[in-house]
Amino acid sequence: MIKFINLKKEIPYTIFREKYEEAHRKGQKNIEAVAISSYDCKKKEVESRFVNLKFVDDGSFIFFSNYKSPKSLAFESHNQISALLYWDSINIQIRMKSKISKTSLHFNKNYFKGRSLKKNALAISSHQSSYIESYEGVQQNFSKALNSSNLSECPEYWGGFSFVPYYFEFWEGHKSRLNKRDAYEKVDDAWNHHVLQP
Repeated sequence: MIKFINLKKEIPYTIFREKYEEAHRKGQKNIEAVAISSYDCKKKEVESRFVNLKFVDDGSFIFFSNYKSPKSLAFESHNQISALLYWDSINIQIRMKSKISKTSLHFNKNYFKGRSLKKNALAISSHQSSYIESYEGVQQNFSKALNSSNLSECPEYWGGFSFVPYYFEFWEGHKSRLNKRDAYEKVDDAWNHHVLQP
């Protein structure tokens, strides 16, 4: 589930909320899954991965991650990303382009305290994407962290990322292949609307 807080009343945000609620009513699985694509200037590589979108706060889309992970380092290297959601229950694809930045330490600590202890143990125990000899090692690290006493204390290497899109595209698929595409691009604090060919 995605939590909406003081959502902007600007057109692309209201459309996003409407499509989200429609997909939710139709029982969309993994509705919070968003693919984030980034560019690492050092490696000169583009990578994509799914993350769980937790909040849309005002105009900011927020997810959480390990700050030492490859994606976090890529964001530091190049802070422009693209984000992609697809809800098959309503055959809607939503594309966004944005700059990305870390959320505040205060925000991270407050959110971490409200999470389940198992989720926090996983965040504490995992050196995300680092090599490990076996899956049993992952399980052992998790069990060790789960038995620690500081599961409500947010580690400094974990927190949120926030992105405020400057571009939205809403793609609506049709059997006829006459797919509907509406793009909104922010220019000088105004959203320009364009209809795109399929």
